[in-house]
Formats: sequence, C-alpha cells, structure tokens
Amino acid sequence: MTAEQFRRLALSLPEAVELAHMGHPDFRVGGKIFATLGYPRAGWAMIKLPPEDAAFLVRTHPDTFSPVKGAWGRAGCTNLELRVARAGPVREALTIAWQARAAKRPPR
Repeated sequence: MTAEQFRRLALSLPEAVELAHMGHPDFRVGGKIFATLGYPRAGWAMIKLPPEDAAFLVRTHPDTFSPVKGAWGRAGCTNLELRVARAGPVREALTIAWQARAAKRPPR
C-alpha cells in the first residue's frame, strides 16, 4: 500500500477530512483524529482504535500492525507499515477507528 492509497481509503469514509497535526497529515471526523500518515516516520501510518480492536488486529496481522509505544499504544493507537499492508485489513481498521471517533462527536 502507498501513502496515497491509505489517504484515499481514509477520505472515502463519510465526512472524513484531511488536515495536519505536528507536521503529519491526519484524517478527522467531527474534528476528531482517527488516523495519521507519516507517523512514526515516512512509510508508516497510525490508526486510533479502541484497545480491544487494536489488540485483535495486532494479533491477527502482526506483519502489518503494531501498538504505538507507551500509553498511546495501550489506549489503542496502532502503527502500520504501509509497504506490507493490504487494503482489506487497513480498510477494516480505518472503518473501526472512524466509527469510534464519529460516535464521540457532538450532536448537530
């Protein structure tokens, strides 16, 4: 997977927008970040998942997903190496992260 493919998947989710945070492109719904490109470095991404979903993806796709170090990882932040990632699991992870963040946005 390329960074552009990751970007297209993230932006295909309803009301997803691309902004930037700390010099990295990020993807948000309702102002809440659900994914970031280029973290911890080029060729990687981070998806903010509920901890139980993060643990499942790390366990079932250890070649692709790994927890972010420290408290952020324990909270569900999950890195993925783009060059080994397949679209199906990444789409699943992005959808879960998007749903979790969209549920937290204030009502209109």
